[in-house]
Amino acid sequence: MQPIIYDVAVSLDGYICGQDGDISLFAPDGPVVDDYMARLDGYATAIMGRKTYEFGYDFGLRPGDNPYAHMETFVFSQSLRLGDKSQIHVVEDRWSDRIDRLKAKSPGPIYLCGGGEFAGWLLRQGLIDRLVLKRAPCVYGDGVPLFGGQGRPLSLLRTGTTSYEGGYLVERFELGAANSSEPVLEK
Repeated sequence: MQPIIYDVAVSLDGYICGQDGDISLFAPDGPVVDDYMARLDGYATAIMGRKTYEFGYDFGLRPGDNPYAHMETFVFSQSLRLGDKSQIHVVEDRWSDRIDRLKAKSPGPIYLCGGGEFAGWLLRQGLIDRLVLKRAPCVYGDGVPLFGGQGRPLSLLRTGTTSYEGGYLVERFELGAANSSEPVLEK
């Protein structure tokens, strides 16, 4: 079974973007972004909600294009409609079943690229295995919460931390491991 890894930038106050999709306070380049881009190469499958997929339109993505050419990409949405030539898969229903099949058949780890509401749903279902939080030294005050305001109480086990100049911090967590008797080593 492949893990689902929520690898996402987040402000100190827990937002993955500010109002109207503002990501201007997150680093556009530098070592923290270079390391993120290197991690992307290790994922085989990408999953996301409709709003996250459509957010790409603001950056030149066309409907039906795959934002991650080296990954098989799935958008979970009951309303997104794309043509027959779409390079992505739209999952309209039976989301839990599709996630279970992806975890069983993906040739590598699954990248949960967003967004907040979809991540919240996955968290409530117990389907996220790891978090990689790129904590930015900023406060948005409002926007899209990390789990869309739909999370649940949960203990996490931090398995690693990397500090970057400028106050950026990447923290890695295992979900469910905090209550496990098996040790989790720092990576």
